[in-house]
Amino acid sequence: MMRPPTAEYRSHPPRGCSGRLGAARRWPELPRLAASVLLAVLAACSSTPPAPDWQMNAKSASERSTAAYLAGNARIDATELARARAEVARTGRADLLARVELAHCAAQVASLVPAACSAFEALRPDVPAAERAYADYLAGKLAAADAALLPEAHRAVANNPAALQGIADPLSRQVAAGVLFASNRADPQVITTAIETASAQGWRRPLLAWLTVQLKRTEAAGASDEAERLRRRIVIVGAP
Repeated sequence: MMRPPTAEYRSHPPRGCSGRLGAARRWPELPRLAASVLLAVLAACSSTPPAPDWQMNAKSASERSTAAYLAGNARIDATELARARAEVARTGRADLLARVELAHCAAQVASLVPAACSAFEALRPDVPAAERAYADYLAGKLAAADAALLPEAHRAVANNPAALQGIADPLSRQVAAGVLFASNRADPQVITTAIETASAQGWRRPLLAWLTVQLKRTEAAGASDEAERLRRRIVIVGAP
């Protein structure tokens, strides 16, 4: 999924705290002055306020929702998506709720599901330009001038389909392939990349969708042996 921004859901300790905490196990070996400094560092680390419960709960639920959707588990997807929405709704912030909706819509695009992101559209008037640009990108109607607002993994793909191969994150790559397909820019290499990515990650729903696309193209080309191979593979994957 380039994935949608989730920085609001994360909390990190001050840089270097984890390493210094490890050093604490050896602190009796340190000179007295060094030990005093270490204790001061540890105090600073421990004083970092924990992330609010809603942040951690929303992040975890959204990630579980996406994973369940890609695996083809509709029940868990619905349950976790509802939980993520409820946790973020506690803040009253449309921009954060929009990110939850965009994450789910991105999973649909990755799976070639032609569903409008209606839940996001209800929030559109109250969200920043970056979220609006990403929603337009997922819908295949991004204005060229807004490409710079996209997450980094998707900026190049918006203007050059060949850039798909350079996306390191599997979910972002899968989503970008779905965007290219929705905008009629998915060449055979894009389809192959999408199939390989979904297969490697065990994402049943998008794998079936992309195998079906490949099968139709193979049948249209009259390649009966390859078409039969794809049918056997689809049977192995099974229905989501």
